[in-house]
Amino acid sequence: MSWDFFLEYKTLTDTLKAICIFLLFLLFRNLFSKYVFKFILKISKKTPTEFFTNVWLSFEKPIRWFFVVIGIYLAAQFIPYFNPNNALFLKIYRSTIILLITWGFYNLSSTSSVIFQKLNSRYDLEIDQILIPFLSKLLRAIIVLISISVILQEFNYNISGLVAGLGIGGLAISLAAQDMIKNFIGGLVIIFEKPFSIGDWINATSVEGTVEDISFRSTLIRTFDQALVTVPNSSLAATNIINYSKMGKRKIDFRIGISYNTPIDKVEQAIFRLREMIQAHEGIHPETILVTFDKLSESSLELFFYFFTKTTVWSEYLEVKQEINLKIIEILTEEGIEIAFPSQTLYITASNKEIIQKTFGTND
Repeated sequence: MSWDFFLEYKTLTDTLKAICIFLLFLLFRNLFSKYVFKFILKISKKTPTEFFTNVWLSFEKPIRWFFVVIGIYLAAQFIPYFNPNNALFLKIYRSTIILLITWGFYNLSSTSSVIFQKLNSRYDLEIDQILIPFLSKLLRAIIVLISISVILQEFNYNISGLVAGLGIGGLAISLAAQDMIKNFIGGLVIIFEKPFSIGDWINATSVEGTVEDISFRSTLIRTFDQALVTVPNSSLAATNIINYSKMGKRKIDFRIGISYNTPIDKVEQAIFRLREMIQAHEGIHPETILVTFDKLSESSLELFFYFFTKTTVWSEYLEVKQEINLKIIEILTEEGIEIAFPSQTLYITASNKEIIQKTFGTND
């Protein structure tokens, strides 16, 4: 009886020890979240760069779970009838630690786009904006692949056999994922040829808008009615792309018809004044300005206007265009020139006049 009592007492005390150790680490976890984390975060924010702040924020949740994992591991040393040196238990424990480290680095790589942008601006690395999110996603993919390979090796899985298996099944995978491969190659073409970048206003035949993101598979374009369109990279790489954001200036060209009754000297004076007005406008690029009497159309004398605005921003472009249009109307009005509208002149001969009078019963 005494031996059985001793065993029961030892089992009970070991179980209580295991529970106390686990609860102690839960307490450490709460103290870390409430005090230690906030204290270190406050110090890191005083550093010249945000790097240490990003690192600390990225590893916050993994460290909190680290306390739980360590608590379980140490508590397992006292759990009755459980072997803490069990191979499977140790492999799961080490794999969990690897996953927590991967989690932290994955979170940190999510902020790598911000880090790349700051390095790019500070040290003039000339990294294109289109390449920064691609590098960030590539870094995350590498971190995940390394983590998976380490965990597989922890469970004594032959990585070389896996690679060989992937090689054997490569043909089947490539046939099943042709579109995915095309999109990936299209993404590489976009990244290295740089027909556009994030934030550019483009017209890609099927969609027009602002580029928001570029991934391995597709490009996100925000249209002007605020719809978000996902375009496969293979389609973008194979179509004509107009990049309006790369314009150095923006074209305005149109025609105005004036009445055939306008005297030639007034036409010449109006053209002179209109050209002078456009040349003097601050928003017009001085390189190419054309105002000419272009042709004799069916119902008007056509004046042709061709020039460029300095701005490429759409709202500013429309503002300049409006100012020019109002000035054109003002000058034509001052010169006594009428803007023509489509019309036809009907000539009635004497014989046709008699037919009309008989038909409608009128002498007019």
